[in-house]
Amino acid sequence: MAKDQLGTFGVWLPHQVVTPAGVRELEELGYGAIWLGSSPAADWDGYDALLAASESITIATSIVNVWASPAEQAAATFHRLEDRFPGRFLLGVGVGHRENTGEYTKPYDALVNYLDQLDKAEVPKERRALAALGPKVAELARDRTAGALPYLSTPEHTAALRALLGPDTLIAPEHKIVLDDDPERARAVGRDFTRFYLTLSNYANNLRRSGFAAEELGGAGSDRLVDALILHGDADRIVESATEHLRAGGDHIALQVLGGDHLEVLRTLAPVLTARVSA
Repeated sequence: MAKDQLGTFGVWLPHQVVTPAGVRELEELGYGAIWLGSSPAADWDGYDALLAASESITIATSIVNVWASPAEQAAATFHRLEDRFPGRFLLGVGVGHRENTGEYTKPYDALVNYLDQLDKAEVPKERRALAALGPKVAELARDRTAGALPYLSTPEHTAALRALLGPDTLIAPEHKIVLDDDPERARAVGRDFTRFYLTLSNYANNLRRSGFAAEELGGAGSDRLVDALILHGDADRIVESATEHLRAGGDHIALQVLGGDHLEVLRTLAPVLTARVSA
């Protein structure tokens, strides 16, 4: 999938809350992609309705869990959607979390096997991507897919990925935002989310690689950590902070709204984002 097809800014949402009307509005507001989070099943019955309600926006999974959805199902869904909506579906896959998956053994091998099966089912390399944080999986994303989908990461991590992967690999990080110019209130919202993620070894290890000390990862995280992971402030400040990923070498940013009505926040951000892209 061409990088420019995704646009510069997209939206990350739990797939359970995404509606056809919401996708249509986000497309009209100028967002280039909807990233369906919370591990949608490969055979989830909502993909077609979301694509049918819109004209050009990309619908992507972030991510289909390889332990929960057989590759055969993922390939069948890809081909069905490709037949109906050519070029508009991106299959993002990943291995989930060691702490939450009883079958979580040799995740790298599981990813390789899954990609092998997608190859056999003729799912094109450029129409799939991998959830990738560490260098080994990021290199797999470069070699076997369109690119990497980092989650809960920083612009410094994006820069490290770009240096590792070279100029051509897609890097599309997710970043959480809180539209609130009260730092303490915004951090409180953010900590409701970071507290869980900091208990997961893949995220904690990646944040250590990104320069955060062990004591900053305790509890719900230090202020410095929360500020790095949860962008907050008014619309201008959030957009300026989010574009640090672009300056670091990212191609596309998936914004995840925390707190409040996500559509209302995304409506507020849309004109600022449009101005940023046009500048």
